[in-house]
Amino acid sequence: MPWPFQERRERRKMNNKIKTKKKRLQKQWPFYIMIIPGMIYLLINNYGPMAGIFIAFKKIDYGLGIFNSPWVGLENFEYLFKTDAALIMTRNTILYNVAFIVLGTILGIAVGIMLSELRSKAKTKFFQTVILLPYLLSWVICAYIGYAFLSKESGLLNSLLTSLGLQAVDWYNDPGKWPVILIIVNIWKGIGYTSIIYMSTIIGIDKSLYEAARVDGATRWQEIRMITLPLLKSTIIMLTIMNIGRIFYSDFGLFYQIPLNSGTLYPTTQTIDTYVYRALMQQNQIGMSSAAGGYQSLVGFVLVLAANMIVRKISPDDAMF
Repeated sequence: MPWPFQERRERRKMNNKIKTKKKRLQKQWPFYIMIIPGMIYLLINNYGPMAGIFIAFKKIDYGLGIFNSPWVGLENFEYLFKTDAALIMTRNTILYNVAFIVLGTILGIAVGIMLSELRSKAKTKFFQTVILLPYLLSWVICAYIGYAFLSKESGLLNSLLTSLGLQAVDWYNDPGKWPVILIIVNIWKGIGYTSIIYMSTIIGIDKSLYEAARVDGATRWQEIRMITLPLLKSTIIMLTIMNIGRIFYSDFGLFYQIPLNSGTLYPTTQTIDTYVYRALMQQNQIGMSSAAGGYQSLVGFVLVLAANMIVRKISPDDAMF
């Protein structure tokens, strides 16, 4: 049985904890109120549509309606994976996104370092604006820019080729060239956003580290290799994990708008997102498009967990959760 003074001490501790929580709540309640609209939007926009996953297990009959349509279990998934489309869209989605992650990370770090080396604020702002501008353009505008370059009759590239005495290329009917084209377009559009994230991290590095390195006679390359890159590790890991989670969430605008939905390019431009859209809008296959979307979400979720688990084992401090 505890002594009376022990009970009073425990009661006092409990009261102090309650008072501390009340004070914290009084200070932070405006921030909680600010979170409410975002949480409502998140629930409605992101979690609300997840209820429609049951459509992947039904054979939709418009006469009966969605809820009364017959339940077919995994037949939509079975049919999906029996076709060549599943292999093509999975292969394209994975390979393209691996290329985007690797090249985007390397070039983003390189451009971020170069921007951080600029000493003139005016030059820094100018180059930031120029590099970031493509990221702010919609894919429809980017598609018109691409058409201006790749049009067989009046494109800039074909005009250049014919002026050099070479034969014009029918870009929109040649699937073999599009992996390179799509990678270049993706890097061109996204490099500005990625590089600014890395540049902001570099700017936050303690300048005394570089000063000490220069005193010891380190070259600029040695400073980058021994100071900048190691201190960018957390940012690189975080962005990589987020990009891995989006591997199966391919950029619809890139793969649909830029090739102008050309049927001859499907073998190299078909990804899960474009397949879901075409199955729904062009073939009216609601069940199979929902099955493809469910497959996309499930694999993406597993990839995020797996990537974070690997990071947790290698470097626990850099894991996201």
